[in-house]
Amino acid sequence: MEFFDTKKNWSETNIRVGRSWKLDELRIKSNVDLHKLWYVLLKERNMLYTMEHECNEQTRLFPNPERIDKVQESMNNIETVIRERNIAYYKLETGETGERPVEDVLNLFGLPEKYNKQEYYIPQFMNSRWVRPYLEHGYINSLAVKKFYRLYKEKQYNEVRKARNRDFNHVQQLLKRFPNMDMEKLKAEYPNVDIEKAKRTKKARGHYMPLY
Repeated sequence: MEFFDTKKNWSETNIRVGRSWKLDELRIKSNVDLHKLWYVLLKERNMLYTMEHECNEQTRLFPNPERIDKVQESMNNIETVIRERNIAYYKLETGETGERPVEDVLNLFGLPEKYNKQEYYIPQFMNSRWVRPYLEHGYINSLAVKKFYRLYKEKQYNEVRKARNRDFNHVQQLLKRFPNMDMEKLKAEYPNVDIEKAKRTKKARGHYMPLY
């Protein structure tokens, strides 16, 4: 019956619960306490999943579904704290993090990505399935991939350019409507916009003689 909530909550539509565990609160606890808390949260999560499934079977409203998110957030924070302690321990003992090494590689579309190294049963140079796309005339250097990468970079550039133009036009409208506004705050809000250039445009002047 530990997979089910207490019977007094079966007919409730709103159950008062607390918040999730924060990282600062978990960092001051011992490994034994974190181990116990992990299994308490694991049992709570299993119970909530069971009650959610039962409510769906009975076509009833599952009260406070955000409880599952709070429990999952607490479990993720525990894993973060344990990982921090493992990294600190391995750095002190061996000078390394103890984490699986990560390398920057290019995928089959020519885009950079993070690759977590792992063990294989054959060496890299003998793995023809992995090596073939990266050869001089392989798929990674083909005209199709180069064209895709060129169009992808062009799309990224256009997105940045359009965002910059939107900010510039917005600053012009602000200068037109509020000519006496604080320029320092405007520069802090839009650091990528040339405020002096926006002042000299016709859109920013409006129907009056500018003060600057």
